[in-house]
Amino acid sequence: MSQQFELIQKLYEIFQIDRPDLDFGIYRILNSRSREIETYLNHTLPDAIKAAFSQRSATSLEQWRHELADAKKSAEALGVAPESTAKVQELNAKIQNAVRGSAADEAAVYNHLLTFFSRYYDSGDFISQRRYKGDTYAIPYNGEEVMLYWANKDQYYTKSGENFSNYRFTLADGRQVFFRLIDADTAKDNRKDNEGKRFFVLAEQHDIEHEDESGNITTETVFPIQETDDGQTLEIRFEYKVAANNSKQADLTAQAIAAILNHTLVQERWGAALSERAPTEKSPNRTLLEKHLSDYTQKNSADYFIHKDLGGFLNQELDFYIKNEVMKLNDIQDAENFSQIESSLHLIQTLRTIAKNIIAFLAQLENFQKKLWLKKKFVTGIHYLITLDYIPEDLLADVLHNSKQQAQWQDLFSVQMPADIDGVQFAQIYPHLVVDTSLYPAEFQARLLSELSESTHNSSDGLDAATDGLLIHSDNFQALNLLQERYREQVKCIYIDPPYNTGNGDFFYKDRYRHSSWLSLMYDRILLAYPLMNNNSALFCQISDIENTNLHKMMVSVFGEDNHRETISVITSSKSGVNAINVKRGERLFKIKEYLQFYSKNPTFRFYPFYTPDNYNMNYKWEIYQKEDGSWMISDLKSQYDDKSLVEYALKNPKHIYSIEKNNNKAGEAVKAIIQKSKGTNDVEVFFDQYGVQKLIYQGGVCVPLAERIVQENGKNSFGLLGSDVWDDIGQASKSEGGISFDNGKKPEKLLKRIIEMTTQKNDLVMDYFTGSGTTACVAQKLGRKWIGIEQGNYFSDVLITRIKKTIFGEKSGISKSIDYQGSGLVKVLSLESYEDTLNNLQLQRRDLLDNLPAAVQNDYLLHYLLDTESRDSLLNTDDFRRPFNYQMNIATSSAGAFSPQTIDLVETFNYLIGLKVSLINDQRYTRGFVMVEGQLPNQQNDEKTLVLWRDCEKIDYEALQKVMDSLSIHPGSRAYDVVYINGDHNIATAWQSEEDGNLQTLKLRPIEPEFLRLMFAAETV
Repeated sequence: MSQQFELIQKLYEIFQIDRPDLDFGIYRILNSRSREIETYLNHTLPDAIKAAFSQRSATSLEQWRHELADAKKSAEALGVAPESTAKVQELNAKIQNAVRGSAADEAAVYNHLLTFFSRYYDSGDFISQRRYKGDTYAIPYNGEEVMLYWANKDQYYTKSGENFSNYRFTLADGRQVFFRLIDADTAKDNRKDNEGKRFFVLAEQHDIEHEDESGNITTETVFPIQETDDGQTLEIRFEYKVAANNSKQADLTAQAIAAILNHTLVQERWGAALSERAPTEKSPNRTLLEKHLSDYTQKNSADYFIHKDLGGFLNQELDFYIKNEVMKLNDIQDAENFSQIESSLHLIQTLRTIAKNIIAFLAQLENFQKKLWLKKKFVTGIHYLITLDYIPEDLLADVLHNSKQQAQWQDLFSVQMPADIDGVQFAQIYPHLVVDTSLYPAEFQARLLSELSESTHNSSDGLDAATDGLLIHSDNFQALNLLQERYREQVKCIYIDPPYNTGNGDFFYKDRYRHSSWLSLMYDRILLAYPLMNNNSALFCQISDIENTNLHKMMVSVFGEDNHRETISVITSSKSGVNAINVKRGERLFKIKEYLQFYSKNPTFRFYPFYTPDNYNMNYKWEIYQKEDGSWMISDLKSQYDDKSLVEYALKNPKHIYSIEKNNNKAGEAVKAIIQKSKGTNDVEVFFDQYGVQKLIYQGGVCVPLAERIVQENGKNSFGLLGSDVWDDIGQASKSEGGISFDNGKKPEKLLKRIIEMTTQKNDLVMDYFTGSGTTACVAQKLGRKWIGIEQGNYFSDVLITRIKKTIFGEKSGISKSIDYQGSGLVKVLSLESYEDTLNNLQLQRRDLLDNLPAAVQNDYLLHYLLDTESRDSLLNTDDFRRPFNYQMNIATSSAGAFSPQTIDLVETFNYLIGLKVSLINDQRYTRGFVMVEGQLPNQQNDEKTLVLWRDCEKIDYEALQKVMDSLSIHPGSRAYDVVYINGDHNIATAWQSEEDGNLQTLKLRPIEPEFLRLMFAAETV
């Protein structure tokens, strides 16, 4: 096998056009331009290498042959045999080396290119292995005392699943077969089977109902096998669904093959082609259908990463490779003549030029994927969870008489609405019954939101301020990326419970890169969370010992060593628990703890101390307080009560009970002087510490108040022991805690209560971007904090949202009873476009005008500009903003990649892009064709306000827009809004002369489209 063939095959793999059967994502994009790429690899690249050497050889040979003829004549004129002269011998050697060397040099270039690119490429990803020499690697080092480096540090971890979605292959006669995944989860909001194992199975014929935004129902029949109208494509539909526990994919695939080949349409028109043999050594009778269906149902073990700067990395490594493995000093020193050195330099020049062209193409591809990864993602869905006490009275009837909502109340809360009850009366009986606006027509949700925002605007700081929680269904990287402007420096506490990387399926990782894959996942998300943290905030990360060391070193690289507050050991099971039975004795110690790594953003951060229940300390026996006349009441309670009575009295009346601490060696000099003074008297001395807190000193000791040590649980006071870095009082969450079952493991509410109370106060913002079952969100809700939860798991709807609903309804498990939690709440739920959605909506628009340009220009376009230029309109077409409420994309509807068209919420997306804190929404898109959003931008203060006006330009033209603006008193002379955004063309005046003083007045009127486009792609490399 020639080096040229091996190189081209490797480049086919690297450019990902070796899988023409994969019809989704970046595969589909590259396959659509496979002709141009194949032409470059099979013709342009080899021709360039051949030309580089043949041109040089031809020029040199002609010159050397002329010189040889002259040298021979000169030798003969001197009477010397020409072949014996040094000049003739040198020229003959040059000519012979040139004739032999051209082919050898070409082979050497192919071999070096193959070696170089194979060295860094691994199953869909380039791994940043910086070679020093041979198998010795170099890492970037800036003189740190200690540093952490991992193989994928220069890459984004992007893996969200391992299933192929759509797959297409071409038969010998040119017809195509298309495997398409359809959504099996027709009742996904209520499905009970998420924990079961899923498999690809042939779809069954069935009817599915679609509900449009107005609540109208249409029925569609899904057929497992269909032919397109032109008869050129056979579409075979699959579902990714739960099957019996003992099922195997191979058996289900065999069943699907049999069913397909027995189908009447297939037997009549497609059976012969699908039954052609595609044998292997192990399966000599394998058919073409079996081959492709087996490929389709396999796991995708490639494409885990996107490189942050592939071009820079490969160009740096290329220079290093050439210096160390091509340009060898020994070869130069041992060269017999300069022509050999000249030939080596020409080989290096050719190798470098060709390699840089390939790198440019690869960098274009990787940078394009990086651009799509970093692109802010669209809001694809929004709804609210609202308790009845928030619902305006005039909307109660519509809310209560919704059959889907009533069914959910019965299912979740066992509440059935009597037919004869008044709506207001029912809402008073069940004020915390949860309304899920996704169960209502979109038009009603718009009306409800408008009225709700108006009522909150009048009673508080507006809709965002009144909203308790934000729940986002999304990859956490994409969600954090979208939240940057809106929540910068606002989060007071972050708790995360990431996958522990056990190797048992809790985390997808690249073979041989298990730990570095995990670190890349964590690192970039920490970098995005960091700017959201308030300067006086903390982050807690719970982890097991598998990644604890790596986690800590990575966190220190972000927060700094001074901001590592504690490593807390959380006891998660008893010493006599099941772990003690299952441990491999003599090999491992059984595990009863996990770690809680605790970091602050600023070294000046201080947390609120906590106390854990303990036996009463009888040193707290002094009752001391100042009477109205200024004298001090001092009483030794031991002289009045027995021990039991003293404890009862003190715990009921802790306000004036003290212990006297006489070990004060570390006290300041001023305090020591006061202590010394108090030793000789029975007077109480008073002083104030550096924080202005009053302290009492009595008989040579500092009075330590009992009130600080009181722990209240279930309404009962207990004596508290100051908390330490070992938390052995937490225990585990009960199976029923939160009102849901979650096999992945729930964190106990008691744990999150402690963390949140250590670091926040009422209305502070808490975040968890590995939300899981929702413990953090629910505890924050119960404690009166604002919160953000982010989760992408399949259990988002049936576990997480269900738990949130039960929490704001007022369920009594977890910490509810101990804090007397009653319920009530307003929660916003978002879903975001995924990276896979972005890829699957790409369409390359071929620019035919390039076909007539010179070949050099076409090659330059292919290597540097093709993807960006031809995908531009499908990434974000601002022409569609003329009708912004009809903007649609294909959005995944299942974990395996089935998708359907879905309306995108441009209004909500733009609010997050500009960081608007929303106070008021007037949503009349369904009635009058516009939406107005009022709020405040991050750089605005006090009474400064911004208005965003979205309109359907076909309904609201120039004249109608002017009327809307006049009704809002928006003009340059108005001071109602400091900034106004409007979509579409308009003729609104932005400047005029004041009638009062003749001065020029202006209105900051900004078009939405360029700002939307700029902010959507404004993300910098994380």
